[in-house]
Amino acid sequence: MDKASFALWHPRGYRYYKDNLDKLFSHHPELNQPNFPRSILPTVAFNIGRKVWTFRHLDPQNCPFGWCTITALGKFDPKKGGHLILWDLGLIIEFPPGASICIPSALISHSNVPVSEDEEQASFTQYCSGEIFRYIENDFHTDASLKKSNPQKLAENQEKRRIRLQDGFAMFSRVSDLLKSTTY
Repeated sequence: MDKASFALWHPRGYRYYKDNLDKLFSHHPELNQPNFPRSILPTVAFNIGRKVWTFRHLDPQNCPFGWCTITALGKFDPKKGGHLILWDLGLIIEFPPGASICIPSALISHSNVPVSEDEEQASFTQYCSGEIFRYIENDFHTDASLKKSNPQKLAENQEKRRIRLQDGFAMFSRVSDLLKSTTY
């Protein structure tokens, strides 16, 4: 996802991602960061095949208050197939090749409709696993590693996570917030 788009539509989420990912890349300079110079999202998935489509699902490993960017690829008639379904919102969206959408994929169940037999469909997805933020929060240790070395710190972090989730949901933008926001 383009940094400017993320910063414009989800400014508090962008700041959370940027601050934390800057810490990660500073601590681990060997990481190839970023995958794409204009993207804030550190993880990508190419779903390649002649007919890629998904059943209804959530992505529970993704940051729950973050965005996942899905881009439709292929050669198909979006009037006949390839629609994106956002089940919890009751939406079926025509989703043509080259279109992108940002959704909180850990919170909104989604799927897409297969395309016709003579058409092709694939997708490109960008996201950030919640585990990355936990690793940073744990002073660059996994939960398992921190449990062994400092179980008290892990317990404190787990308590903070309950509050962070509520704080994370408060990061989502409202129209009134966006009207006030003029900087990244």
